[in-house]
Amino acid sequence: MSITVLIVDDQPMVRAGINLLLAAEEDLEVVGEAGSGDDAVTESRRLHPDVVLMDVRMPGMDGVSATRQLVLENGTRADHLVRVLIMTTFDDEDVVVDALQAGASGYLLKHASPTEIADAVRRVSQGDTWLDATAAGRLVDRLHPRVNNQADVTGVLSAREQEVLRLVAAGLSNGEIRDLLVLSEATVKTHVSRILLKTGSRDRAAAVALAYRSGFVHPDDPTPGGPANR
Repeated sequence: MSITVLIVDDQPMVRAGINLLLAAEEDLEVVGEAGSGDDAVTESRRLHPDVVLMDVRMPGMDGVSATRQLVLENGTRADHLVRVLIMTTFDDEDVVVDALQAGASGYLLKHASPTEIADAVRRVSQGDTWLDATAAGRLVDRLHPRVNNQADVTGVLSAREQEVLRLVAAGLSNGEIRDLLVLSEATVKTHVSRILLKTGSRDRAAAVALAYRSGFVHPDDPTPGGPANR
């Protein structure tokens, strides 16, 4: 099945160019376009795309605000999760942080190659996270110092991400978390990826260490979804 994409940009020429680029990929299908954040939310509700390619600087509701709204609405549905891939001409750390805090699954510069854009859409649709290589290192360096205690963790992670982190710290696999929270495994993978990004953790082990070191979880905490509940 094709990966469906909604293109959001306030410049028609940019939308047309991205549409043409993605049309050359057999497994990608552009199902709609929008020129503002408000239209992005409306069209996403109507079309249920797999991935929204979202511009940042737009009149009215900007891309970060639209992303936040779409991710919020994701929490009310279990059948189809819309993932947002931010696209911008601005190599701006604040934009990267704001977009990821809003729940975006990745960040891509508009000058990226056609192959990179197509690959980013595929990866994000599968629940992975995509970061522009020029932004990745600085992003981790910037986020990591923020997360030092329990207040930092709860301030950085959404309620669902905190729930997933507790389960990861309890030693549950993605499959076990999937069954316990009644989510798809791709959705669980997305949550884990965002936890790693937002906390500046290089892997699951580092995220678990941070959870204990910060006081977010404690060794004597009851194991969520213990054997009787699995």
